[in-house]
Amino acid sequence: MVVPSNNSHSMSGEILGTIVVPVLNESAGIDQCMQDLLAIAHNRWKVVVCDGGSQDGTLQRLAAYPVVVVSSGPGRARQMNAGAEMAEGPLLVFVHADTRLPADFNLLMEAFLATGLQWGRFDVQLDNPRWPYRMIAWFMNRRSALTGVCTGDQTFFMRAAFFLRLQGFAQLPLMEDVEFSLRARKLSVPFRVTQPVMTSARRWSKHGVLKTMLLMWWLRLAYRLGVSPRRLHAWYYG
Repeated sequence: MVVPSNNSHSMSGEILGTIVVPVLNESAGIDQCMQDLLAIAHNRWKVVVCDGGSQDGTLQRLAAYPVVVVSSGPGRARQMNAGAEMAEGPLLVFVHADTRLPADFNLLMEAFLATGLQWGRFDVQLDNPRWPYRMIAWFMNRRSALTGVCTGDQTFFMRAAFFLRLQGFAQLPLMEDVEFSLRARKLSVPFRVTQPVMTSARRWSKHGVLKTMLLMWWLRLAYRLGVSPRRLHAWYYG
């Protein structure tokens, strides 16, 4: 069960909350992920990693780090909800394994705590400096700023009590982040952090920038038009 804090503001040194990292077969990058995350956390965060059934040694590598490891069935929504069950502190942050937080993350989260807002997200920057990837990031950030709809790549953060109020992420095979945003924005506009998180460009590099961008736009449109997340999942991963 998530245990929200009664304190509305965080004082220096107190725990700010819990960072949840869903993983599945991330052994190639999990060491760098954990080292970067723990360096930034500065003992202000509980880190919970939820594995969705890795078969590549991810769990064995995680044993070297002072984090809580839990397991669930595969699927980001299921994994994030399972990780949140172990949460402590006033805030919850959901970070993908291939995403890096900015160096002043703690100060940014304290600034969020000082507002009356309930949830938020970061702008995003892709780890490939070429112009097509800068363009992708610009469009992602602009779209979220205009619509209040965010994606998991942008690192959701929220008050733990708000997560409980919304009963977590819907158990969808795809679009759980969009679905959560649509519910959350009805209750609170998102807090936008313009200092970006850095996330992997591997998805766009693997399948091509234009093809991946068009696919993502189509999937979001199809979801809003009522196509089932199960069918969208088959299109995306097929």
